[in-house]
Amino acid sequence: MTDFTARAARHSAAGVGSALSALMGPAGRRALADWWHGIDRWLLGAVLVLIATGLVLGLAASPPLAEKHQLGTYYYVVRQAVFALAALVAMVAVSAMPLHWIRRGGVLLFLGALAAVALLPWFGSDFGKGAVRWYSLGVVTLQPVEMLKPAFVVAAAWVMAGSFQRGGPPGRLVSGLVALGIAAMLAAQPDYGQAMLLLATWAAMLFVSGAPMLPMLVLAGMVGSAMAFAYASSQHVRGRIDAYLSAEAEAHSQLAYAEAAIREGALMGVGPGAGEIKWRLPDAHTDFIIAVAAEEFGQVLTLAVIAFYGFVTVRALARLLDERAMFVRLAGVGLAVGFGLQAFINLAVAIRLLPAKGMTLPFVSYGGSSMLAAAVAMGALLALTRLRPQDPAATLRERG
Repeated sequence: MTDFTARAARHSAAGVGSALSALMGPAGRRALADWWHGIDRWLLGAVLVLIATGLVLGLAASPPLAEKHQLGTYYYVVRQAVFALAALVAMVAVSAMPLHWIRRGGVLLFLGALAAVALLPWFGSDFGKGAVRWYSLGVVTLQPVEMLKPAFVVAAAWVMAGSFQRGGPPGRLVSGLVALGIAAMLAAQPDYGQAMLLLATWAAMLFVSGAPMLPMLVLAGMVGSAMAFAYASSQHVRGRIDAYLSAEAEAHSQLAYAEAAIREGALMGVGPGAGEIKWRLPDAHTDFIIAVAAEEFGQVLTLAVIAFYGFVTVRALARLLDERAMFVRLAGVGLAVGFGLQAFINLAVAIRLLPAKGMTLPFVSYGGSSMLAAAVAMGALLALTRLRPQDPAATLRERG
């Protein structure tokens, strides 16, 4: 274990120990009991399964990369375990917050993440991938758009919910202009995949808010026009779309290797550690980790992973069906749809249903930014879907 991972593990363990000590008192035990009885335990359990799956697949996918960089065999697995522990603590902490903390914290996080994305052209790095998306912080890297997505959902839900109050702001218009501005910044990196994901998430929130069809059609037309312009003006976009539209994937491309791995794995896989794709794919532990899963563990595990993502998304949406508070409904739908869409995009790219996007699989792909952002988003979703006391006065105060 490196010095960094050892220090991170000690700090995480110390934080967990302090939290457990605080919970030993009567007030702490009562708060823990209220949290446990109110939380959606099926939703929480499904997320824990996805985190555990990510660690298992990390054992299979990351050793070749560690060997390439002359690091310990399980260097990336240990780091991912540290990220998972920190993410678990963050998810539980956020899920226990009252709604007004979720709302205020989301708005503050949105402002900070937006500033970080805006400053990427001057202080960011592309790490040789052709898109300036990361900050290099020495031992770790940070991709601010990962945290921007859930924070935008909460901030947009707050503004849109305010428009339903007498004298409230034009929330749909304001949030729409902000969404288009963020999408433009992401496209300039270029990161069209994240831009499309953010707009699609906002469109789902707009639909749930009861917006008429005309704005939805206008938005769809604008997105289509923007993609046509991007195809005509960007060699990066044109290359990816042409590769997607071709009858066969280009030889020695990541898509070709992923297709071969999925075919080779068949129903039951070639066995843990016996796969070859991880030695050829540079992003086997991140964007194409599902290809490693398909080759070594087969379609059975792959379908199980897909089922868990579908369960989390549908379960969260079902919990929100009877929710009357507009902020809770909009924020919950945005977080659930964003989570499900990101998983769908990653999985669809691996089987060439979509052009390559460079998007991680939540909780499963390697990466600290992705893991922590997914944990914050899921913690907020757990808080929004949590059962609450039925005292009318307390409910009104909590919902604002």
